[in-house]
Amino acid sequence: MPDIYKNSYKVSEKELVSLSVYNVGFQKCTPGYQWGPGIRDHYLIHYIISGEGNYLVGGKSYALNAGDAFLVYPNTEITYLADRKNPWEYAWVGFTGSDASIILQATDFSQENPVIPKTPLGESIRRQILHIYDARGNGLEHAVEMTGRLYTMLSLFMQSSSRKKTAGTASSYVQKGIEFITANYSYPVTVEDIADYVGISRSHLFRSFQNVLHVSPKEYLTSFRMKQACYLLEHSDLSITAIANSIGFDNGLYFSKIFHQFKHISPREYRKQVTLFSKRDGGESVPPEESPSMPTP
Repeated sequence: MPDIYKNSYKVSEKELVSLSVYNVGFQKCTPGYQWGPGIRDHYLIHYIISGEGNYLVGGKSYALNAGDAFLVYPNTEITYLADRKNPWEYAWVGFTGSDASIILQATDFSQENPVIPKTPLGESIRRQILHIYDARGNGLEHAVEMTGRLYTMLSLFMQSSSRKKTAGTASSYVQKGIEFITANYSYPVTVEDIADYVGISRSHLFRSFQNVLHVSPKEYLTSFRMKQACYLLEHSDLSITAIANSIGFDNGLYFSKIFHQFKHISPREYRKQVTLFSKRDGGESVPPEESPSMPTP
C-alpha cells in the first residue's frame, strides 16, 4: 500500500462570484478513515484514484472504487469512509458560485444519483484537479487560474454526460441571463434588458430564475452588484461614488441606500469595519457578517 498522505489547500477569500474554488487536494486515506456524518456549505467532487470506500447520502450507501466520482451537495448530510482493507485514494475540489448549480445540471450528477461510476475522461479529470491545486494561492491571479481550471474540469463531466441537451429550458434561460449580468452589471441595465437578451418575456425570465435559483432576476442582479461593491470597498481606494458608477448605479445616494438594505450598514462604515478587522487580524480581511435579508447568488 502506498504511503499515507494528504495534501490540501483551502482558499481564504472567494473573490469571484460566478464560480470560485473553495478547497482542493488529494489524499491516500488510512484504513477506515471517515468523514461525517455532517454537511458541507459548498459543492464537493471526489474522483477516486485507487482503492475502495463507501459514500452514504439520502439513506443510500454507494460502494465505490477506482474510476468512480461522487458529488456532495451543499447542506446535505453525508458520510464517506475508506475501506478497511483497501482504503481509497482520491482527488477532490470544492467550489461555490452562481454558475455551479447550472453547470452541474448539465452533467450526469443529480441529487437522486450523486455518483458517476467509471467516470468517462476520469484521468483527464484527475489531472485538472491537480492543476487546480498547482495554481493555488490567494491572489486574484490565482483565483482566476484556479477557476479557469475548474471550468475545464467541470466541462469534462459535461462532455461525457448522457443527458439530452435541450434548448429552451429554465436552466438555459438562467444561464444566458447570468452571462448578460456578468458582462453588463457595470452598466445601468434593467430586468427588461436581461429578458431581451435571453429572448423571453420578463415574466418568463422571472419564473425561470425562481425555479432554478429561488430568487428573482432583480434580486440576483442587485446581489451580484453588492458583492462586487464589497470587493471594491475591501480592495480598492475608490470613492463611494466611483464604486457606485463602477457597478451600474448612476446615483451614489441610491447605491448607498441599496447597500444598506443588503448589508444593514453604509458603504463607508463597511469599509471602516473591514479596515479595523484587517488591522486586528494582522492584515487578513474579515468582512462584516452578511445580511440575511436578501438572497445571494
